[in-house]
Formats: sequence, structure tokens, C-alpha cells
Amino acid sequence: MLVSVPIPSCSPHIASPADCACNRAAAAVRRCTRREGGRPAMAKGHVLVLPMPCQGHVVPLMELSHRLVDHGFQVTFVNTDVDHALVLAAMAPEGRGEALRGIHLASIPDGLADDEDRKDLNKLVDAYPRHMPAYLEALVGEMEAAGRPRVKWLVADFNMGWSFEVAKRLGIRVASFWPASAACLAIMLKIPELIQNGVLNDKGWPEREETLRLAPGMPPLHTSLLPWNNAGAPDGQHIIFHLVCRNNKFSDHAEMTVCNSFHDAEAGAFKLFPNILPIGPLLADKDFQRPVGNFLPEDMSCLKWLDARPDGSVVYVAFGSMAIFDPRQFQELAEGLELADRPFLWVVRPDFTAGLNKEWLDEFQQRVAGTGMIVSWCSQQQVLAHPAVACFVSHCGWNSTMEAVRNGVPVLCWPYFCEQFLDRSYVTNVWRTGLAVCPGEDGVVTKEEVRCKVETVIGDAGFRKRARRLKDTSWRCISEGGSSHKNFARFVDLLSE
Repeated sequence: MLVSVPIPSCSPHIASPADCACNRAAAAVRRCTRREGGRPAMAKGHVLVLPMPCQGHVVPLMELSHRLVDHGFQVTFVNTDVDHALVLAAMAPEGRGEALRGIHLASIPDGLADDEDRKDLNKLVDAYPRHMPAYLEALVGEMEAAGRPRVKWLVADFNMGWSFEVAKRLGIRVASFWPASAACLAIMLKIPELIQNGVLNDKGWPEREETLRLAPGMPPLHTSLLPWNNAGAPDGQHIIFHLVCRNNKFSDHAEMTVCNSFHDAEAGAFKLFPNILPIGPLLADKDFQRPVGNFLPEDMSCLKWLDARPDGSVVYVAFGSMAIFDPRQFQELAEGLELADRPFLWVVRPDFTAGLNKEWLDEFQQRVAGTGMIVSWCSQQQVLAHPAVACFVSHCGWNSTMEAVRNGVPVLCWPYFCEQFLDRSYVTNVWRTGLAVCPGEDGVVTKEEVRCKVETVIGDAGFRKRARRLKDTSWRCISEGGSSHKNFARFVDLLSE
């Protein structure tokens, strides 16, 4: 049985919960979802899991949480109030408790007003280190007051480095989780050296135009595409860069850092930073029955649609939870998929594009009704595991990249922001399991470019062969005796201390 317990709380945009009239502990928690009965007390400790409040960070930490429950830990998973509500709304109420098993869902405010744009990373990143620490501390006290076992470990997103200090203050041990590529973390950890060598100035902007490759086997990246300089509006760049630098310092509090990758995929990065331990590709369960914290309900009808398509025939198109296309780019992509004359499954979030011409969209959907399917969200892991899928047109978020790797699917890369340009470089330059689209001088990827690149990715047997080889390697790493399997066992042993 699931019980949702509302707790009185303060306005989310109040700077300090200590200034509120309401009780500090009550202010920390908007609601906590817990399962009652049916499961004996955990033999191992209570672990608090904290993701950065973005879809691409919630999913891998939910996958990790399920794995920890499999090993006997009790997990409290802390989202922001807004993300918590989205996760609950997206989950089917029936069977929710059994699916969550030993995972308790809790939430705290993020410091933004209800009507503020949470896809604006600059706003989000500026708000949560100032507002969330006191709420997190109060949540821990509230749980203990309610009779929950004392929190022994914090497993937090590396990007939430402020939480490491909260944990240390409360006597809670810390392990960090890096949700992107190890190469991305390596570049961030090398910032002082890049500044010293004159590649960057002390504000994070490149001093010269060049292509970086930190070590053999690592993906090359042009200095114009550094993650912290491509995360949003340029006037907010300093916010992201300062966060990255602070997190690098906070990381000293963590006793172990693990990441959602595997050794053979990023051997160069792991040689450069051997203390970063890969435990991926993460997978909650092979039957895809456990919830992974999606913010939107999954349209499962697309799986039956895929069942009716021949093996290796479908183009799967999805750009994650943050990418936004303007109407012209949307139309070029749509007509490019039509020109490719192949079955396609396209995920179009409700907020993916604003201002589309309704008449044009209706006509397009009528024209492709026999070959294309458009959904607002889906179970991407199940889609990529389906034999009908031939290639993946992707924004190259790291979760999507690892899911493509794990299923041996070639990728047509279309990065949007942050570290996605680095992930594109892995696909096109290191693994050679796909291609990238090339925008025109006006920044628009044309329909002809879409059609041509889709045909090339699907038609090149070399991409398929290398993708299958990397898939086999990834499964060996997570199987018993593999490097990720061994690293995860080390991680479990540490949390069991």
C-alpha cells in the first residue's frame, strides 16, 4: 500500500527555511511516498539518493537505486517537489508499491517560484545550492523523527556537490555518482590545468580556438563546445562554470565516485582518472518493469506498432527532455523523415516546439499515417531493445547514448547542448557507430540532410557491425566477472561498512 503524506511547507521561493513561520522540519518535505508492510526490515543501511533535478539525472540514479535495493539497502530517493509530482503522475497507480519495492520517494523545494522555467539551467543551477541545503538537512531530521532508520550514506549526483557538505555536517558518509561520460568529468576536473596552460581564462572561456584531446582514446572536442559554455544563454555562463568549479572542490568529500559507463567504452578517460569507477551501463531490470522516474507517462502503444514492422526497418527519433526545436527546424526534420521513406517512431514532447502551423501539421500526419508514429513519450529502453529499430536519431544525452550502445543501435547524432557534443564525438570519432547531422550556414539541418544521413547510417554495414561489437562488450562488463560488475561489488561493499 502506498500512502502519500502531505507535510505543511513554506513558499518554495523563500530564501531561507529558517526564516519561515512554519516548523523547519515540516518545511523540508512536501510529501513522502512510502510503502507500508510486506517487506521485512532491511539488513543493510539506509541510503539517501539525490539527483540533480533534471530528467536525464533522475533516470540513472533511479536505476542505481533499484540495484541497491536488490542488494538489501533501503533507499530514500529525493526529488524536488515539482519533479516528484511529475514522477508520481507518470507512474501507473496500480502496482506502484510493488514496482518501487524498497525505494521511498521524498521531495524538497528547489527554490524556484511555481511559474519559473525549470528548463532554464542557469536559473535552476543558481537557485538550488542557495535554497536546497537547509531543506535537505530538515528532511533527514524529519525522517528520523518519524522513526525511519538513520541515514548512513548519501549517494548524490556529482552536480549536487553542496549536498556533500550537508551530509558531512550530519555525520553521513558520502559517495558521488557521475551521470554523464567519464570524459566529460575528466575535462571538468582538468579545468585548473587548462587555465594554467592558457587554454581557458579564469572565467571558463577559451583563450584560443583548438581541438582538445586529453589522452589517447578520448574523444576530441573543440574549445567552442565545452559543456559549461553551451548550457544556456551566454549571460548565465558564469553560473554554470562556478557550479562546476565548486563541485570539483566538493568532490573531496566523497569516498568513492561511480559513473554510468563501462571501461572499454572510455578506456582513455579511466586511465587518466582511475579513481572514477564505471558501473554501467545501468539497467533497472531486464524486463523493463521497474519505474525509472520518467516525468511523462509512457505511450506503450508504440511497442505494438513496432511489433508489426520488419526487423531493422524503423528510424527511432527522440531528443530527450530538454531540447527545443523552432517551427522551421521541426518542419525540416519531419519532411526529412518523410523523404527517407522508412517507418519512423518520433517522440514529440508537448513542449518540444511552439508555434507550429496546425494546418501543416495535420497534413503531414495524414501523409505519414501509414508509415510514421508520433508519441509524446515512450519507454525508450524497450524501444531501443526492439529488433525493428534500425537507427536512433538522438540528441546524444549520455543515457540515450548508453542505451543505444547497450542495444547495438547505430546513431545519427544531433546534439543540443552541454556535454552532448562530447558524446557525439564518441559516436563519430572513437566508437564509429554513427554519423552526425551537419547544419547549414543558417544553423538549420535541412530535410535533404536528414534523409541522406538516415540512409547512410542504416545502409552502412560497418556502423551495425561496430555497434553490435560495442553492445557485446558492454554486456560482458556488467555480467559476472566483468569490470563494471566488479566495480559495483566494490561500491556495495563500501556502502555496507
